[in-house]
Amino acid sequence: MLNTSNPRVVLFSPPYEGKVFGPPLGLLSLAASLRTSGFEPVIVDGAVTRNFTDVVARETADCCAFGVSLLTGPMIRDAISTAKLVRERRPETPVIFGGWHPTLLSHETLREDYVDVVVRHQGEITLTEVLRRQQAKAPLDLVAGCWFKRAGTIVANQDRPASPLSAFPAPAYDLVDFEAYARATGARKLPYATSIGCPYACNYCTDMVFYNRRFNPLDVSGVVSHIVKLVREHLLEEVSLVDSNFLVDTRRAMAIARGLLASEVRFRWTFQASTDLLCRLSDEDVQVLGKAGVSHIGFGTESASPEVLRKMRKAHQHIEDMFEAARKCLQAGIRVTFNLIFGYPGEEDEHRNETLRVMGQIADKYENVTFSPNLFTPYPGIPIWPQLRELGLPEPDRLEEWAAVGLGTMPLPWLSPDSSKALQRSMSYFFLSNRIAKTSKKSRSPVAKTCWKLLRKPLHWRLKHHAFDLPFELWLSMAQQWLIVRRSLLTGEPLSRRLNEVH
Repeated sequence: MLNTSNPRVVLFSPPYEGKVFGPPLGLLSLAASLRTSGFEPVIVDGAVTRNFTDVVARETADCCAFGVSLLTGPMIRDAISTAKLVRERRPETPVIFGGWHPTLLSHETLREDYVDVVVRHQGEITLTEVLRRQQAKAPLDLVAGCWFKRAGTIVANQDRPASPLSAFPAPAYDLVDFEAYARATGARKLPYATSIGCPYACNYCTDMVFYNRRFNPLDVSGVVSHIVKLVREHLLEEVSLVDSNFLVDTRRAMAIARGLLASEVRFRWTFQASTDLLCRLSDEDVQVLGKAGVSHIGFGTESASPEVLRKMRKAHQHIEDMFEAARKCLQAGIRVTFNLIFGYPGEEDEHRNETLRVMGQIADKYENVTFSPNLFTPYPGIPIWPQLRELGLPEPDRLEEWAAVGLGTMPLPWLSPDSSKALQRSMSYFFLSNRIAKTSKKSRSPVAKTCWKLLRKPLHWRLKHHAFDLPFELWLSMAQQWLIVRRSLLTGEPLSRRLNEVH
């Protein structure tokens, strides 16, 4: 029987592939709203809780609901297995899924017998109302923002209009075990959102679908005072802004930077933006960003081919802005990563070669730039999805099948075998160049830094001229990794630390 008197709500974030980023910001936001309504949220983060299955089993032994937040990809596997565990041990406990993937594919998610409710889009108000109704044993009809099942039939309520971020309490950072995340990440850092949404209409972006191109910011003074308070209380070294596009409102962004600079509390902070918006800032403005603590900016450049950019609906992205953004950031002492997408539908070898050539020029000219190349990943619900279906892309129709859709892992039927091979090799050179750049940054010797810089030169030449025959640099890199693995087998030294040094 459902325990309607116990206000405990267990919120679960499944583990994901790759390095630990930080506490699950979405669940912290949900937790803060739940507490204001009298519920007792418990957050279980599989990224830092190795025995998360046991913890979930213990915490759900006496709770009023179990909630799971997830993205498309491998984390779905643990979401499924954990939800099944709760359903088996506590069949009366409502299982509620939310987050990006359940929002984009609500019907498909609710078809699973271990899911009772899907909370779509912003969940703070919707989840609270769902739980209140369940406590009152009232139906979920007309609860905006949720879909649910009644006698095996899916009921789709209307979506809830987006609320301003300022309408919600600040995320429940007091629930975070900062020491656990410091051990997992190697630094005291924290993700933070000063806004959500982006007004651009990129054809491949789930953000556009999720937020409907609406920019939803927090108040400048509140952001500055809250970040400074968190840095002081938790001795943070870095704050990673997870805004979709921090520079959408350049005046607001500069006001935040000046506020943080005036606080005299020193810490590193990072954000992502588009190059056209940074280029609207003066050199002096960008230098203020650097002085305020900005150490890194990620730019969604995606391609240097005007034809591909048009197909992506990125008319705001200009090639000259890439060079200018790198120049401005170099002057300000800010590191830059250009995120690239290869294998986009309609991208030909000539377009890809143009991107490689331009990025090679940028790498030669600006030493503060690294690159993050990715194979195009078709996430569900993106605007280009109908075209992908026509091109023969296999479409999963069960939740568990979407677990196989990781970053760059889905086969793209429009890529020929030769194109795929050349693409993989070019991406390997990007990764090797980035690895050398990281090693150079860690080195304290000026001579060593110069040597590492010289080692990147032939890699940049290869990328500029797309010359990938006889890849002896990659062979040497693979040999180094083989030696590390062999040494680990002989000495028992853990692999993770040493391999991270060469990745």
